Amino acid sequence: MTFKELGLHDDLLEALDHMNFEKATPVQEQAIPIILEGRDLIACAQTGTGKTAAFLLPTLDLISQNKKPGVKALIVCPTRELAIQIDRQVQGLAYFLGVFSIAVYGGGGGGDWDQQKKALTEGADIIVATPGKLISHLNMGYVNFKNLTHFILDEADRMMDMGFKEDIEKIASFLPKERQNLMFSATMPSKIRKLIQTIMNPNPAQVNLAMSKPAAGVLQAAYLVHDAHKSKLVAKLLEDKPNLSKIIIFTSTKDKVKEVTKALNKENYGVGAISSDFEQEEREEVLRAFKAERIRVLVGTDVISRGIDIKDINLVINYDVPRQAEDYVHRVGRTARASTTGVAITFINERDMHTFQKIEKLIEMEIVKQNIPAEIGESPIWNPNNKANYRGRDSKSGGDKNKGGNKKRHFKKKPKQYKKD
Repeated sequence: MTFKELGLHDDLLEALDHMNFEKATPVQEQAIPIILEGRDLIACAQTGTGKTAAFLLPTLDLISQNKKPGVKALIVCPTRELAIQIDRQVQGLAYFLGVFSIAVYGGGGGGDWDQQKKALTEGADIIVATPGKLISHLNMGYVNFKNLTHFILDEADRMMDMGFKEDIEKIASFLPKERQNLMFSATMPSKIRKLIQTIMNPNPAQVNLAMSKPAAGVLQAAYLVHDAHKSKLVAKLLEDKPNLSKIIIFTSTKDKVKEVTKALNKENYGVGAISSDFEQEEREEVLRAFKAERIRVLVGTDVISRGIDIKDINLVINYDVPRQAEDYVHRVGRTARASTTGVAITFINERDMHTFQKIEKLIEMEIVKQNIPAEIGESPIWNPNNKANYRGRDSKSGGDKNKGGNKKRHFKKKPKQYKKD
């Protein structure tokens, strides 16, 4: 179906034409008519299927007809990177509409705060915000949401993982009761279902497309490898694939980011790094260099598994198995976007075998596992049911609690929440 057949505003169609977009993706085709009708919606679709445009296009269409002053739509998302990405998409799609937006997130200076305050009081049409920063403004008492008509949660499952449920409920308490609520997510854990009952109108419409599965264009594979051999294996893979220009390597911790980046820089591979240790300007500079192919490899934590809009990523390497099965979908979703193809390779050590088996169960697919090249070393034997291989492993916190090697179990320890933005 074309966007014209969906009945969108002519100015939106003109913007889409300038971007060379003509046909809607399945999630856009199903979601846009529902949103244009003014109904609440829960949409669940895999990463890279066009979810952002699925809620932006009809929301822009509706608020362009709303002549009241002030903020008309609030979009809440988990990270700064995603807030910036959505704000930029709003600016591109709304170019001919005269609709204005601003991204509200932490990490900036006093000038950013003043600019955000002005937008929240005098009113940009659309606010795109991370929960923590928005609540900081709300607590000051000057935010004006009285004319707001649309409340949108993007990457809702990620926000639940990061411990934002109470923040979202608090934000919702500041909004008019009469509003349209939209929730977009790649997965639908039980926490989201509880949130739905709190913030949405009864009986919301639902769109579910290929939930919790990577795109069909992703070739997935894995190596069985001890931690001591991972750096050599990365170097070998990059050496064997000189024609790949955009590669993302995901690690489990900020320290691992530093470790991998240092090792690859010694080999002159052209490497950039992103983690929560980096200031926003540093993150953006690294992303610009990566997009422009001034650097070939981007190493980061899950902070870049969502919310970065980079086309033509050839290869994703999971240096560590993701801590939660759903995160695998988002990492792998960085490649093979918009009906293209890509490769995703995961390194599995002996402690991560059981976790990786959970990933295979989630995506309903057994992934081919290979031994590492003999010149690098020996591989561990695939045995996901041997609990001795994942002693002390907490699948949510990802911690190896017993580095000293004793057999004490810590599976019931409460997982840590991610640091809020």
